[in-house]
Amino acid sequence: MMVDEQTFVREAQAMERTLYRISRSYLPRWEDCADAVQEALGKAWAKRRQADPGYFRAWLTRIVINECHNCYRRQKRIVYAEQVEAGQNPAFDDAIALRQSLSTLPEKLRLPLLLHYLEGFSLKEVARILRLPIGTVKSRLHQARKALKLELEQEDKNARSF
Repeated sequence: MMVDEQTFVREAQAMERTLYRISRSYLPRWEDCADAVQEALGKAWAKRRQADPGYFRAWLTRIVINECHNCYRRQKRIVYAEQVEAGQNPAFDDAIALRQSLSTLPEKLRLPLLLHYLEGFSLKEVARILRLPIGTVKSRLHQARKALKLELEQEDKNARSF
């Protein structure tokens, strides 16, 4: 079977927010995220007849991840200074702290965590997307949760000492 045009458009539109969130976990600038998602959609569209409809979400997610890697490699010599005023909005500050904590995790731990908990992919789907055994995905999720907990506890201790 193959993915027809209507199915591709419907599924890609349904996944749009997910694709942007995944790209945001890799790339610091929204403009780069948009470029990566658009490039990925273009590549997926060209290869849509080769896609298995049962694994369309995992297939498209993998293409976005690969495109984020490509974009990151192209952009890694460019330094962007993005500053956010702290203290304006506690919920926003917490979200920034979480994003910063997530960014400290190595990619091999961060990506399974984002795919499973934030994007709602099953363990089996995460394993397929990342091309890993399911046991490895479970192990990395455990390691990521543990590392994230330690990072957030350390940030909390540092915040209290000021």
